[in-house]
Parts: sequence; C-alpha cells; structure tokens
Amino acid sequence: MKRSAFTLTELVVVISIVAILVAIVLPMLSSSRERAKTVLCSSNIKQITVGLFMYDSQNQTLPFSFGKTITALPPGGYSGFKQYDRIGWWWFNFIEGFYKRSDARNTVIQCPSKYLTDSKFKNNILCGNYGVNRSICKSSDDRQAHREEFIGKPLSSTEIPKPGETLLVADSGYAMISWWHVTDTLPPPAALNKNIIEDTAYIPGLKINNNRKNLSLLPCQEQDAIDGRHPNKTVNVGFADGHISRTKAEDLFVEKTDDGYKNKIPLWVPK
Repeated sequence: MKRSAFTLTELVVVISIVAILVAIVLPMLSSSRERAKTVLCSSNIKQITVGLFMYDSQNQTLPFSFGKTITALPPGGYSGFKQYDRIGWWWFNFIEGFYKRSDARNTVIQCPSKYLTDSKFKNNILCGNYGVNRSICKSSDDRQAHREEFIGKPLSSTEIPKPGETLLVADSGYAMISWWHVTDTLPPPAALNKNIIEDTAYIPGLKINNNRKNLSLLPCQEQDAIDGRHPNKTVNVGFADGHISRTKAEDLFVEKTDDGYKNKIPLWVPK
C-alpha cells in the first residue's frame, strides 16, 4: 500500500497557519498578563490605603513618609541601601506587617509592573514601587533646603478638606513623591537633583518625564518613567477618602500658569 504524506505545499500552508495563530495569540497573552499585573497593582494600592487609614485611626495622624523620630531599627532592619537612601523609618515601616527586609517574596508595597534596568535599584524596595504624597505624609526632615512645606507633622484624615479629590498614594519612582515631581517647571520651586535619590521620584508615563532625563532621572529609570507601567500609560492611585482609581498619568500633571499652578490643589496639596 502506498503511504500518504504531506506535500511540500501542504507543509508550507500548515506552517504558515501556525505562524499566523502564534502571531495572533502571543500579543493577546502578553496583554492579558499586563492587565493581570495592573489588577494586582490596584489591589496593592487598596491594601496600602487601608493600612494607612488603620494607622491614622490608631494614632490620629497618618505616618511620616520618612521619619527619624524612632531610635530603634524598623521591623526587618532599614529599608533601601545606605549608600544613597536615608536611614530611618519609612511610611510602610510604621504599618505593622507590611514589610520585612528579610522577606524575599513580593509584598503589597512592590508594584508587579515596575521596570528598572539596574538590579541594585530594582531590588531596592524604595525605588519603582509606590509613593505617598509628601503634602499629607510629611517627613521629619529633608536633605535639602527650601522644602519646608513637606516637613513637619503628618496630617490626619480629618484635616484633608476634599479627601475624594486628594491623592494619598500612587505608582511612583520613589517611596515618597510630591507635586514638585509632576510639574512642567524645571526646576520646580527648588531644583531636583538626580544625585539625591529622593529627587528621582516620578509618576510613570507622565510626558514631562522626557524633559527630566538629564536632570533628575537615572538612566535605569527612564523606560519606567517615560513609557509607563500599565496599559495606555495609566497609573493606580489611592485617594484620601479610601477609593482607588486607575487614571491616566497626565491627569496628575501640575501645570504652571501665570497666577500659580493648575491641578495642584486639591489633588496634591490638601486645601
């Protein structure tokens, strides 16, 4: 009996069909993964917001973004790297059970979609994850002058006049962020300096990050800052009333005008 076999033409047709199917399916799988990461990021933001409010309920104030008010080591030791990060307590250290330096697994304070090309920054929990608004979670001090508006006692949730319109925590290039990092004034009220890691905070996907490349962004941060993390250059944001929103990065932009700054109040500065 003569054995049947595929002809060369049939093989070419089959291979072409398989290649077309793969070309169709792979982008869909990639898109599904990105959407899943975005949902997980939103869940992280929600848990962080709940944790911040629990702290506020217990202490009648939200935590410092960074504080040196406690002499003991934070749980699990200091966060970040001593070479360029300040040594002290960060906002997530104040919230029980949120982070332990010795824990190698992902935690709720790690964004699953961040993209940093330098391993020492990628593995730094302070870089490329989430940042709290320094106009609310103020710091105990600052490395540079002229930043008095971000220093002092943190606010309580009751001191925020329009909590549903005021940003509390968001996707960020560093663990604390302010309106200075999202304005088109270069420099903002005081110059940002990429040699000071805190100044490299950014909202991923914001257009003005293109202008910050040589001023206040490190090379390893550029893709995360310019291309964004989530589909359509969106970011996950937790507001001061507890609701979570996935919004376009450009919606967080603060524009300099002749008589002040558009979108600064109440989005970034609670007045």
